[in-house]
Amino acid sequence: MKQNSRGFTIPELLVVIILAAFFSTLIMDFAFNYWRDAFSLQSDEDTLTTRLNAGDILREEIGTSSGLIIQNSLADPNALVPDPAIPGGKYWLPIHAIPGNKPAGSSGAITPLIYFRRYSVNASGQYIMNGTQPYEDEYVLYLSGSGKSLMQRSLANAAATGNKLKTSCPASLATATCPADKVIATNLASVDMRYFSRTGNTIDYTSIFDTNTNSYAGPDFTVVEVVELQLNLSAKPTFQKTNSTSNSTIIRIALRDS
Repeated sequence: MKQNSRGFTIPELLVVIILAAFFSTLIMDFAFNYWRDAFSLQSDEDTLTTRLNAGDILREEIGTSSGLIIQNSLADPNALVPDPAIPGGKYWLPIHAIPGNKPAGSSGAITPLIYFRRYSVNASGQYIMNGTQPYEDEYVLYLSGSGKSLMQRSLANAAATGNKLKTSCPASLATATCPADKVIATNLASVDMRYFSRTGNTIDYTSIFDTNTNSYAGPDFTVVEVVELQLNLSAKPTFQKTNSTSNSTIIRIALRDS
């Protein structure tokens, strides 16, 4: 007996192949878009966490400081941007209260942002006194182009016996006695800086010009009472080629002793 072995015709087979390819493309497009959006959302969440953490750290560190300074007075053996006017390279380049945008820069670039002091404390959290006044430690807030990071260098006052703080070092030189500089934020494109008095008046070192010395004459960090940092973040989600995550956060800090 002869059986009917007739199968698909070529046109029918082509229709099946075309429809299968069409629906496969739709499914793959949906999957890739879902995958891309998921990584973008994760990147957004990571930068949100960075912004929140940075705000908490900076308010604690700068808000409890005893004042901003133009240059460190405690020697730093690993100053990343040393003052060429002082032999030995242990003092960071002087900076002034000049508002503006500070880009993170390319790999290897270091940009000092703020220098400030805080009272020295012992392991129990008690001030270490120098007569009637506490000893003071010093800190350097800077941008690192290599990691697009906001970093903090700590300079412990060696004269403060029992000082809880340890002087920190670049990560490549870190040891048990010299811990790595603190990472405050990552994925930074730039930081915008502004300075104010307690009443809200802006402070700009370039606002007064001394015609006798032909140089700017302040006002400077010593009279700053409120600091504003706008952290501008830019991140590249995992497996993507462009920095599609971009956002900013403004952190305004009133100095405790101002």
